[in-house]
Order: sequence, then C-alpha cells, then structure tokens
Amino acid sequence: MLQRREESKMAEKIKLYDDAKCTACRGCQLACKQWNGLKAGQTRNTGNYQNPPSLQPNTYMFIHFQDYVDEGGNVKWLFRKEACMHCTDAACVTVCPSGALYYNKEFKTVGLNREKCIGCKECMMACPFAVPCYDAATEKIYKCDMCESRISNGLDPACVKACPTGALKWGDKDAMLKTAADRVKELGGNAAIYGDKFVGGTHMMYVLKEKADVYEGIKKDPRVPFSVTLWKSWLKPLSLLAAGGVIAGSFLHYVIHGPKRPDPEDNNIPNEKAEGGK
Repeated sequence: MLQRREESKMAEKIKLYDDAKCTACRGCQLACKQWNGLKAGQTRNTGNYQNPPSLQPNTYMFIHFQDYVDEGGNVKWLFRKEACMHCTDAACVTVCPSGALYYNKEFKTVGLNREKCIGCKECMMACPFAVPCYDAATEKIYKCDMCESRISNGLDPACVKACPTGALKWGDKDAMLKTAADRVKELGGNAAIYGDKFVGGTHMMYVLKEKADVYEGIKKDPRVPFSVTLWKSWLKPLSLLAAGGVIAGSFLHYVIHGPKRPDPEDNNIPNEKAEGGK
C-alpha cells in the first residue's frame, strides 16, 4: 500500500481548468496571494471586472473576464484562468543560464529557484505564453511554480484547494486527460481541450466551452521560438564542443611543451642594466 502511494506521488500530474464550471469568484487568486505571500498592488479600472489586468511580479495568476456574443446573438461571459502553463518542452528552462528555472523531477512542472535568478530576462523573451514577470526592485523573475512546496508534500495547489465549484482539478496526467475528454463530450458543441497539442503538452490544461480562438489573449499557436530551438539543438552543443577543444588544446600544449618559462632575453635585461651602472 505504501509503495502504491509513493508511485502515485511520483506520477506526472496536470492541473485542469474547466471554464464552464468557473464562476470567476477569484477565490483562486486570493489563495495564490495568501499561500505565496504576495502583496496587493495598486491597479486601475480598465472597463470591466478583470483585476488585475495582467500577470505581474506580485500576481502569479488571474481570471480573464470577457463579454462574448455567440453565433445565436446571445451575450455571455467567458472566463479563463491565466498563469504559467508549465510546458513539457519549456523554452524558459532551455535558455536560463543560471539554472534558476528547472523541471520538477516528480511532477514535470516548471519550478523557479529565485536565489539563482540573475535577472537576465532571457526567459521573458523565450516564453511563448509571456508568463515570467521581471521586478526591477529585486532584479528577479517571478511566476507560478504550481505551489511546489505544497505538491511536494502531497497537497493540492492552493488555487485548486480553494476552488468551490470543481473548475480546478489536480491529478495524474492520464486521469486528467480522460476527465478532460469526457467533459468535452459532455459539453458538446465547440468545446475542446487546450494545452495537449503544443510545446510537448502543458501541465496546466483547459477545457473550453467555446473555440479557443474566441478567447481574448489566448495564444493560438504557442511554440518554442526558433532561436531557442537553434540554440538548444546546434549552437549550445557547438559552443560546448569549442570550449572543450580549447581546454583539450591547452592541456596538450602543456604536456608537450611544459609550463611557460621566461624568455632568455628577459633574463639578460637586469645584467645589462647592472653593467651600464659600472
């Protein structure tokens, strides 16, 4: 029984968001703030109920509010949770030079060790979802880490724990994918899964009741930038090979010629000066 529990804990997991069950109560936003100790910031009214307007260093997730007119002329709300998607092929992890961004070995989510962050902003430019946020005051990057301190101890992410309607679920990847597929069939119409077909699959996925392209701000075709692919596949290995060649060449030179010694001409300079002073 203990072995089964350990295997379950080690399984790759996914957070599933069902927008048809979401009431936009924003309990998840508050839970995220509380668990991560994030301070509130001054915001501005942008003409709707969405607040804050975007991800920020002190806001790891928020709920999109959108007025939508469907094909029948009916006006309805569309809600969408926005946060780090935790890509399987994460561009941010690939480009991070300090190792601050990494894959969680147990759940395959993307973690962040802020102590290692050097504030280079490479992850901001590489992320296809524009998630990482830079704080000029601390010169660090901030983003959702899927409540790593919670999930590593067998707890659900704070946002999932706080959701009163079951719009957010956390579970094993295979089980969540089945749940998503069953839910799409149940909703029918234009319902679809979002997140399973790009960047190797994401560890936060949506069940959307409408086509993805009607949701404001959603990335239609997110992919790892070509520059990152080029660096990962060609330039980085070549640079490591070149660095290895330089080290090997230096060592070979040392073995053949030995350490560098002063030139004989340099040794005669003090004697010439001494003779000139006689």
